[in-house]
Amino acid sequence: MKMPILIHPDPRLKKVCAPVDDVTDEMRKLAEDMLETMYHAPGIGLAAPQVGILSRLIVMDCVKEEGAEQEPLVMFNPEIVARSDEQNVYEEGCLSIPDQFAEVTRPAEVEVRWIDMDGRERRAGMDGLWATCVQHEIDHLNGKLFIDHIGPMKRQLITRRMQKLKREQARG
Repeated sequence: MKMPILIHPDPRLKKVCAPVDDVTDEMRKLAEDMLETMYHAPGIGLAAPQVGILSRLIVMDCVKEEGAEQEPLVMFNPEIVARSDEQNVYEEGCLSIPDQFAEVTRPAEVEVRWIDMDGRERRAGMDGLWATCVQHEIDHLNGKLFIDHIGPMKRQLITRRMQKLKREQARG
């Protein structure tokens, strides 16, 4: 089921999310609905707070090539356990901040630990777009947006654009 995505500024996007205690059927269904929402948007990542659920759950799929096999990844309680000293700069966007982009510097490689859909602990090293995306989505779980990594002038400009967009949407 496709879910509505919250648009910045929304106070729920600034909250730290609670850990997922148990990977239940309800949580698996939420993950599947989030994947459907992400693919439909279209995006490469989505965090539970973006759909109004304040739980530590993210979904990702950084395969963008036309016709390539999807590689959906569902992560409950993801955490970065190691970061490279080397940095990468990517132009990031966000489904909660539509049509706005900014260059963000993050570690080029990360090692991530999480719980999968079967309740098993997993670990993986990630680099490139996968590393950027997982850091962006984990930021959401900690109440941070990609615009929190950029200068205050550009952040205010983007926030004003989103306030205007929300007013226009409210008017229909």
